[in-house]
Amino acid sequence: MMNFDDLYISDEIKNAIDDMGFNTLTPIQKRAIPDILKGLDVTAQAQTGSGKTIAFTIPILENIFIDDKSPQAIVLCPTRELCLQVAGEIEKVGSKIKKFKVLAVYGGQPIGKQTRVLKKGVHVIVGTPGRVIDHVERGNLDLAGIERVVLDEADEMLDMGFREDIERILDEAKYRKQTLMFSATIPNEIRQIAENYQNNPKFIKVSDKRQNLPKITQHAFKTVHKYKFKDLTRLIFLYDIKSALIFSNTKKGVDFVFKNLKKEGYSVESLHGDMTQKVRDKVMNKFRNGNVDFLVATDVAARGLDISNLKFIINYDVPQNTDDYIHRIGRTARAGKSGYALTLVSKDDANNFKRIKNEFKGKIVWEDIPSDDEIAILRLKNSYKEIEKSIKEEDLTYYVEFLKNNSSADVSFEEIAAALLKKVREN
Repeated sequence: MMNFDDLYISDEIKNAIDDMGFNTLTPIQKRAIPDILKGLDVTAQAQTGSGKTIAFTIPILENIFIDDKSPQAIVLCPTRELCLQVAGEIEKVGSKIKKFKVLAVYGGQPIGKQTRVLKKGVHVIVGTPGRVIDHVERGNLDLAGIERVVLDEADEMLDMGFREDIERILDEAKYRKQTLMFSATIPNEIRQIAENYQNNPKFIKVSDKRQNLPKITQHAFKTVHKYKFKDLTRLIFLYDIKSALIFSNTKKGVDFVFKNLKKEGYSVESLHGDMTQKVRDKVMNKFRNGNVDFLVATDVAARGLDISNLKFIINYDVPQNTDDYIHRIGRTARAGKSGYALTLVSKDDANNFKRIKNEFKGKIVWEDIPSDDEIAILRLKNSYKEIEKSIKEEDLTYYVEFLKNNSSADVSFEEIAAALLKKVREN
């Protein structure tokens, strides 16, 4: 087992990593960091949540020359959300390095604000390809001085049609010393980019993404479409879920679940692609900061979002394919923690779920959703537990004396207790 102390890196970075609560290297970090520190070009196949951001951040920061305030490294990401997440992680790893600056550049934010920060000087840029090119064309950003380029979630960027932009950025950064690519899959397009833009790259593959989810307990529940929402609330009660990310396949589905959870009194927000970036950022920040308990989202939230301590993922709809399933459930069990992925399967979802279950090598266990009677008994047991806790932890002398002095021979203490339990349960 390899620890960060075993790496030949600066004390500033080691101390920052320690403050972040990390000690042992993940498989991708163990295999990639030494090669990247040697200056090799690397193409790494690793899924979201594997620790890949730190794998490329540490070598980048080890090679930053602080006195030079022009950009020395650039990380390209497919989405604004991932840009913010990666920039935040880089900022944490570089928190002990005096005067170190990182900037996220992405669409949906006024370009003038980013321009002003660029002119003051930054060492690392994290950006979406389109906004990076926008800055290049406006003369705000000169890529000739870039020494390291990282393509993060490379397959996703290609799926979104960014190949031409990526290649232009690589062409502009013609004096770079190192080109790194991190991707969940390695399709032919990525191999072509590696062949055209990397120098004798080292290929790294860290286990099969479908096997590397050991700390996620996965349960599936059969449901009927018209009772699906009711079954969702039953699961929330059954698992005592205080916070969860709930996925629906469509904007219409997100709106339905959001409105009905709100009607039931839950603290909930929604997230989908039709929202402006400003609204999406605001919603995500509320969820990340714990200001809202439940977030209902389409797959716009599935990739690249790192939400600390998120224990539950619920698939209100079964995703269209196995990769989407993996990306969704990968939002939980981050940084070595454990988590749950719960999937509701109606008749409409059956074909997709069957295909995912056949292709996916993780263990998805069928469970039963409790009936109304079973839920009622569970609620009663929980109320009784609260009463037992009160008996053990609180001074009830005044109330005991009151009952002794005011009880009637016609009413037993058992009946009084039952009536009070009923009131506790109903309130």
